[in-house]
This record gives sequence, structure tokens and C-alpha cells, in this order.
Amino acid sequence: RVEEFGGGLVQPGGSLRLSCVASDFRFSAYSANWYRQTPGKERELVAAIDNTDGSFTYADSVTGRFAIARDNGKNMVYLQMNMLKPEDTGVYYCRARLNSWNDYWGQGTQVTVSS
Repeated sequence: RVEEFGGGLVQPGGSLRLSCVASDFRFSAYSANWYRQTPGKERELVAAIDNTDGSFTYADSVTGRFAIARDNGKNMVYLQMNMLKPEDTGVYYCRARLNSWNDYWGQGTQVTVSS
């Protein structure tokens, strides 16, 4: 399984780092993904690291502000979020995926950007 933590309330322009820790499997062998969901919208992919070539993917709305990174020694993945905007508010989910039967989602962590 995977578990996220690090969400909270932050002012616009501020920063926050989300963490995701994996249990019972080697996270580095899986693709690492951060999604977010806001009320009335579908869950969207925010950032990802591919497990085959190590390539990065970012949503256009967060490019240049967010960064995803692995810490293989700790079996963790992070999402560093800078220059946060109110529209970044939502529940952020970590996902680790190897294939269709090894696909794990966390329970989500709330991020609120508000003054």
C-alpha cells in the first residue's frame, strides 16, 4: 500500500511538500504518480515519474511550479509544490503502478490554498 502525508493550509504563493511512502513493495520499480481532485472535476494527473525510462510528466497547470522526486532509500516519493495558487486546492492522491494488478492508491491528503 501507499500513504500520503504533508497536506494542509497554505497561503497563495507559498510552498508545501507532499510525501508518499510505500509499504510491502519496492517503490522504485513502480511508476510514481500524484493526482488531485477538486469538487466537480475529474481526478487529474499532476505529476509522474515513469518506471521504465525515468521520464517526468507534469500537468500544464503546474509546470515550473511543482516537482516530483523519488527517495529510493526511504521508499518514498515527494511532490514539492511552490508558488501555490487557490486553484491548486484539492485532495492529492499518490499512486504507485506496475501493471493492472499491482496498482496502489493512497487515501488522499487535503491541500488548501487560501488567504
